[in-house]
Formats: sequence, structure tokens, C-alpha cells
Amino acid sequence: PDQPVAICLARSPAMVVGLLAILKAGGAYLPLDPAYPSARLRQVLEDAAPPLLLADAAGRAALGCDALAGVSVVDLDTATPAWA
Repeated sequence: PDQPVAICLARSPAMVVGLLAILKAGGAYLPLDPAYPSARLRQVLEDAAPPLLLADAAGRAALGCDALAGVSVVDLDTATPAWA
């Protein structure tokens, strides 16, 4: 609760579920659009300094490895079981 959580996902039902989950947990979400330039996404991520990031393949590719080093990343591609 009371923590910002960054979410960098392609538009999908998973994005809506992620936003609702963050709000239900009492957090604040920081939306990051994977279509934005990488430098801008890194700047927003550094300024907000969220402790957690929800991302998919498109989000990880948009942010790059450098931006992901200082934050805990929940990869929604690997967090979803194969049978789901």
C-alpha cells in the first residue's frame, strides 16, 4: 500500500488486470507506454523510483536492460502458467 508501481505493458487485458490489481492493493500505478522513446521512459522511471515494475516483452524491450537494473521486475510473460 501507498507505493508507486510502474506498469509498462502493451495494451491488452493483462494491462487492465494489472492496473486493477495495483489499485486493489492500495498502490498507485505509474503508466509507461512502450511506444514512447526509451530515453523518456528511463527518465520517468528514475524520477518516480518505483520499487516494482510490471512488464511484458514489449515493455522490457522499450525500457532496455539499463533501466531494469534498479527495480524489481514482475515479468508477466513468465509469471503466467503455460496452461492459463
